[in-house]
Amino acid sequence: MIDFGDQVRKALRGRGMSLRGAAKELHYDVAYLSRVISGKQAPSGELVQAVNELLGLSLTTEDACPHDDEMDAWELVRRVQASDVGPATLSRLERTFDDLAMAYPRSEPGDLLRGVRRHSAYVVQLLGAKKTLAEHRRLLVVGGWLSLLGATLHIDLKQEGAATARLQTAAALAREAGVPEIEAWCFETDAWRVLTEGDHVRALELSRVAQTAAPPRSSALIQATAQEGRAQARLGNSRETYSAVERVQAFSAASGTPESPEHHYRYDPGKALSYTATTLAWLGEAAAEPYAREVIKRLSPSDDVACWPRRVASANIDLGLVLVAEGRMDEACDSVQKAILSGKVVPSNHWRALEVVQAVESRALPEAAELREAYQGLTAMEQ
Repeated sequence: MIDFGDQVRKALRGRGMSLRGAAKELHYDVAYLSRVISGKQAPSGELVQAVNELLGLSLTTEDACPHDDEMDAWELVRRVQASDVGPATLSRLERTFDDLAMAYPRSEPGDLLRGVRRHSAYVVQLLGAKKTLAEHRRLLVVGGWLSLLGATLHIDLKQEGAATARLQTAAALAREAGVPEIEAWCFETDAWRVLTEGDHVRALELSRVAQTAAPPRSSALIQATAQEGRAQARLGNSRETYSAVERVQAFSAASGTPESPEHHYRYDPGKALSYTATTLAWLGEAAAEPYAREVIKRLSPSDDVACWPRRVASANIDLGLVLVAEGRMDEACDSVQKAILSGKVVPSNHWRALEVVQAVESRALPEAAELREAYQGLTAMEQ
């Protein structure tokens, strides 16, 4: 049997490349790559393919000694059943997707992305197995949701090409399976992607397409409406912004609290506060302050910023923007610095923190240097 780790180490030495350098090129955590090479953890199919492309090798997952215990267990259940796929395997995949979606608010995007990659690869494997039409459709649906979550994580990591590819895959699977909600989420997610790139007009267009595609009273409809409000705010359209905010609040009040409010694709009425805070802050409205403070009050588990969920970090940035507009610079710096130091501001949201940093610098305030240093530390983490 070929020693996977030995082959990779030899290829790295031959190219004069360090393990850390390879991890950066591959967009994988260096600790994870080290565990794989040392034989402590099995590589995913995607990692093997990426390593082969980077180093010019032709390795396979079979060349790695350790096994994926979770997948081995699933495979045993699948083989015992009459179907090549079987309801138990499908149910486990669906529950795993829900677990990943519920972990999204508190997890590092790169860590979660590895789980998405692994289970997406398993869906691809099962699509080639013998199965009923009903099982085939369930595979398409869970594959669509996994691709959508993967796209969201790639956007968070500023990996635009991969995000676009996964969005296209999710939309194609949604159309094939006849699930308009997934397709609506694809448009909404793409609206957020272009919004972070500064294309506010396109973001507005995509959010409206998402609303048209979304089923009535669905989470996708509420989220797409919220996205419209944010795009309108960036465009400075006050009346239209408030109209979108009011619709989100009405939809949210009527929807009730879902069984798993932390699930990224189930709209929690509690999120309405966060979206209202962000939207009004981008519009430059002082009315955003009480919303942002309420989010912080409700969701902050402690004064330890490292324990904050992502929504608290975002609310502190929103609060900072409002305080800057009101000339309360000391408070604004403190609020945004807390958000930056929490480590919960993903790369796709760095620009929001930068707006406050630049506003402080434009006023030549003494706090500017310390805030800029904190921001540079934040962006250095994605280098």
